[in-house]
Amino acid sequence: METKWFWSKIQDEFRGGKINLEKTQKLLEKLDIPCNIIHVKHIFKTSDYPVVLSLENHCSPSQQEVMADNLQTTFGESLLADILDDYPDKLPSPEALKFKILVKNKKIGTLKETHERKGSDKHEDNQDKETESKKAISAMLFKKKKTRKLKIALALSDLVIYTKAEKFRSFQHSRLYQQFNENNSIGETRARKLSKLKVQEFILHTRKFLTRIYPKATRADSSNFNPQEFWNIGCQMVALNFQTPGLPMDLQNGKFLDNGASGYILKPQFLRDAKSNFNPNKITDSDPTTLTIRLISGIQLPLNNASSNKADTSVIIEVFGVPNDQTKQQTRVIKKNAFSPRWNETFTFIIHVPELALIRFVVENQGLITGNEFLGQYTIPLLCMNKGYRRVPLFSRMGESLEPASLFIYVWYVQ
Repeated sequence: METKWFWSKIQDEFRGGKINLEKTQKLLEKLDIPCNIIHVKHIFKTSDYPVVLSLENHCSPSQQEVMADNLQTTFGESLLADILDDYPDKLPSPEALKFKILVKNKKIGTLKETHERKGSDKHEDNQDKETESKKAISAMLFKKKKTRKLKIALALSDLVIYTKAEKFRSFQHSRLYQQFNENNSIGETRARKLSKLKVQEFILHTRKFLTRIYPKATRADSSNFNPQEFWNIGCQMVALNFQTPGLPMDLQNGKFLDNGASGYILKPQFLRDAKSNFNPNKITDSDPTTLTIRLISGIQLPLNNASSNKADTSVIIEVFGVPNDQTKQQTRVIKKNAFSPRWNETFTFIIHVPELALIRFVVENQGLITGNEFLGQYTIPLLCMNKGYRRVPLFSRMGESLEPASLFIYVWYVQ
């Protein structure tokens, strides 16, 4: 009975559009449901660069008004609520948006209208008229064979500045009608098809507009796709299920080791230059890099069975990047030695597009019956690898450090 009462109280809060964050949090805590209020000081603890808050908005207009008020109260001056003076008609750089939070949601009207509305005293002098207009304004979302209306509160709409969510129709439609502040989200299946049939148009699209790729709906098990294929064509946001470990998340974590793990990486010049004819599927003009890695030894390699270090260990070196660069090579198996195996083997890779290449080291325990057992891995962008003798730390499947487990290697590359 007590649980039902708590749920009833929460539902009443939401129905009435009178959501109080602290009050709702206390009710959820009594139901043993974790609910943390976000503090700005924690958001920028790792990086100074902007955070995009993408709203999954299914609220009524009255609740959206409360949502807008909560966002402004919680984030204060960190919330970007108006255009920057130097960027009225183009997207600002991450540097210009340091310590800012951007709201991504549907929007009513244009940025110019929002700016004019914020610059006037309309909100204070005509509150009654504004309330009526909020109820009247709605955005039309078109679907196959049926149409529905989604009402968007003006107060929430005005918080959407450079990250307006806009449905993707076609590259031609985007070239003709899409505004600079409108972002597209494309499902992985459609994006993969477009990347093969219209790769040049796709790259041109990502030069002009922020583009997000998300997992297909049939991934009910929260599995992930390989993000590399969409990084290759310049997609800025490649959404993954972070709760699911594996190769895609290893690539994700490795990719963003670049630029001090700040969460933002500058795309290569050929993905930004409007005159570039880059095609990841057909590399013509390239200045390949010859990468040489001598895998010398291992140090205290991790074992799932802590009672013995007699594992049959081997290392796989994989290259991820454009299709022509993707390859892997493997060491011989060192029998019954996980404490200090020594391979002293040299591998050479020819990499045509080093700017997009990731190098992944995978340590395995050979199993003849049950198959090879994953012991640890490390992924790093090729251009982040320093020459000379290097120590490669290892991480678990869940992304946790396995210190002091590591590999000892020698790296050299020539362009």
